[in-house]
Amino acid sequence: MKLRDRIGVSASAQRRLTRLMQLSLIGMLFIGIERGSTGIIVNTGIGLLVAQLPAVLERDYEIPLDAGLTLWITGAVWLHALGTVGLPGAEANFYATIWWWDHLTHALSSSIVAAAGYTTVRSLDQHSDGIHIPPRFMFVFILLFVLAFGVLWEVIEFAVSTAAASVGSAPVLTQYGLGDTMLDLVFDTIGAVVVAVWGTAYLTDVVGILSETLDTRST
Repeated sequence: MKLRDRIGVSASAQRRLTRLMQLSLIGMLFIGIERGSTGIIVNTGIGLLVAQLPAVLERDYEIPLDAGLTLWITGAVWLHALGTVGLPGAEANFYATIWWWDHLTHALSSSIVAAAGYTTVRSLDQHSDGIHIPPRFMFVFILLFVLAFGVLWEVIEFAVSTAAASVGSAPVLTQYGLGDTMLDLVFDTIGAVVVAVWGTAYLTDVVGILSETLDTRST
């Protein structure tokens, strides 16, 4: 049984919520333009692009994602964008005023990265007879994959913050110190563990479709 069935949220309700988040991302983009904030413009713009990924996968690659997975992806980028905007009239955004906001978005984002890695590798495992990945190794792979991506992201944050400081402009991404970086990686790991433990239940359909797509393209 999927999570939406347990809490009684229909697929149509999830689609409506996803659409509402996408529309509000457009609103946040205009807020960034009105404020002249490069950080808000870039982060909400990227969020809008990521939110279109499920539609692109279905249209161009015939890989449909169910309403829950689409909401999961959209929700992660929406929360990140909301964190850069904050409340109207507030001097600081949620990333600066709510200590756990950064860790929440890291956990959600890392779970998406883990899901992408899991889906890709499991599909290759099913598609190719020359590839066999034991379940225990899959668990380790997901953790290492997410941690490697998390470290890369922290390096990007540091580089962007340093470059912005050197030219005297507001940073698009902000790093709050070594302690914050270590906590980010901890929450990245939590997101990876969630996918490693429950990925089979929620991603099996996507894995099967992607594996069939690979089979079709290879014939």
